[in-house]
Parts: sequence; structure tokens; C-alpha cells
Amino acid sequence: MGRTTPSRVVDLTELFPELTDFARTATRLHPRPGVPEVTDSSVGGPFLWPADEAWPVCREQHDDVTDLQRPDDERLRRRVLADGYSRTGPGQRLQLTDQERADLARIDRELVAGVGLPPFPMMAVAQLFARDVPDLVCPEGADLLQVLWCPIDHEAGCPRVLLKWRNSGDVVHVLPDQPEPPLMEMNTYLPEPCVLHPERVVECQYADLLPEKLRERIEEWEEATDHSYQDLSIAHGWKVGGWASWHLTDPCPMDCECGQEMRLLLTIASSEWDAGYTWRPIEDEPTGTDPIYPRTDEPTMITIGRGYSLWIFVCPRSYDHPHQMSMQ
Repeated sequence: MGRTTPSRVVDLTELFPELTDFARTATRLHPRPGVPEVTDSSVGGPFLWPADEAWPVCREQHDDVTDLQRPDDERLRRRVLADGYSRTGPGQRLQLTDQERADLARIDRELVAGVGLPPFPMMAVAQLFARDVPDLVCPEGADLLQVLWCPIDHEAGCPRVLLKWRNSGDVVHVLPDQPEPPLMEMNTYLPEPCVLHPERVVECQYADLLPEKLRERIEEWEEATDHSYQDLSIAHGWKVGGWASWHLTDPCPMDCECGQEMRLLLTIASSEWDAGYTWRPIEDEPTGTDPIYPRTDEPTMITIGRGYSLWIFVCPRSYDHPHQMSMQ
């Protein structure tokens, strides 16, 4: 089933024609739980990775961390909770079998202390084919982006991210048993397998980065109405392209080391829509039978920080230049 973003209650570019100079498209990815194949665009699915190419390993220094978790234990925990909540009626305590309680207790008991962690495989996070994602701008000769990360916090409390571009037609034999890290710092760094339902939307630049006079007019309009420019202008959830939101900090210049202004490549989001539900797809409106766990608005089960998003920027001058990130 595809996903359809509700029409904006106000067309910002009609209300403020100058905004057309600050509008651009973004592709909302709309990940939803599924069983993706290696030839699918996905979050948490298998990669179209050549059998003769080494899987990336994180060799950076890891500070000593505690309470590391095993990915398979987290997968078991999610299954136990999903089954338990499916049996739990309104007002009831979580219904678990004795075996399920024992499994959860063991998982909590067997957290691992990470002291002197050796290099280990990076985790597959997302695979995006240009054919599926209109706003995915690839380097020449490539049509596929693969995103991996080290599930240990590095700088600024974020996982270390690796972007791998490739030509999908060059992959003849796919790596069958794809590695994953044996441990992770956060269970929310483990993506739940999801298929994608890409949808293109139009966004407008973050308000604080607009010309002063236009921004003042928008502020006056907000004061006179019940609408919020922020809520209407930049999409929530996983997306490719579009504009970045700077709602937690002042806007931060994202300039490449070469001096070029970087552009937003990918947003990895903790949730798919906002508290006001303005970005909740029509197909995801509550039915009365929606599960308590996992939550419908958190299909990937990834959480960045305290429920933020991870914004990844690349240099349009050269894809070989290091990318930059911001957590907002």
C-alpha cells in the first residue's frame, strides 16, 4: 500500500509567492515493516553487496561503554513484546508467558561491558535505488546508495555513518551471509526490516534562513492564525532531499571543507509524523485496531538521541568529500 501525505491546510507558496524561490522537492520514504529483498530499496533489509567486496569495518577508537546489547537479543525482545501486547486488552497489564518473562530477564541480565572494543562490522541501515527515489541524486555512474553505521556513539552522541555509492548493474554475485556487529550501544540503532513507499512532496526553507522581510511577514501571519510555518514547511519522517530543520539549535552552516555549501541527502528519523499529525499519511489514520507495540509512527524502531532526526549532508561538488551530519 502506498502512502499519501494529506494536503497542506495552507499552500504556503500561494500565500507567500516569494517562497517559490525557496521551495524544493523531497522524497518521503515511508518505511513500513516488511520483508525486503536484496534488489529492493529498504531500511534494515539485505544489501545488494558484491560477494567479492569486503564488508566495511569500523576501526575508529571506541570509548569504553557499558550495557552493550546483542542484535539477536534485541530482535527476540521485540518479538516477545509484540506478542505480549497483541494478547493484552485495554487496561490490562502486559500479558507474557513464563518463558517470555524469562527471556526478557535474561536479555537484561546479559548486557555486555564494552572495554577495549576491537574493530567490528558495520550495521546495514538503508539501501536506496535511484529508480525508486526521485530526489536521490547519485554520482556519475551510480544508481544505488547504501548506508551503514557503527552502532556505538561517536562524535556528538551519533553513530558513525558510512555512505557507499555503487552501480547496481555491476553486482553479479551477492554476498550471501552479510555481517553485522556483534554488539551495539543502543537497541534503537538496530533497524527493523522495512519496505519503502516513496512519495514526493514540496518543502520550503527553514524560516530562520529566509530573507528577513519575508520571515517577518510569515511571523505576522502565524500570530494572526492558528497555523505554524514550521509544521507546514518541512516534512517529518525518513526522507531524501528537501530542506533541513534547525528546530533544536540555531541554523548551522553546513559547508564542505572545500568551501562548497552542502545539500541535504538523507534524513533518518525517529518518528514518521509530528505530534499534530499534519504529516501522518492518510493510509495510516487510526483504525481502532492499531497495535500498542510496535507503534505505527515508529516503523523502523530507530531512535536518534531523545527522539530526534539525523540529517546527513553531502558536497554537490564531489561525492568523495566527507559528508557532515546534524542531530535535530
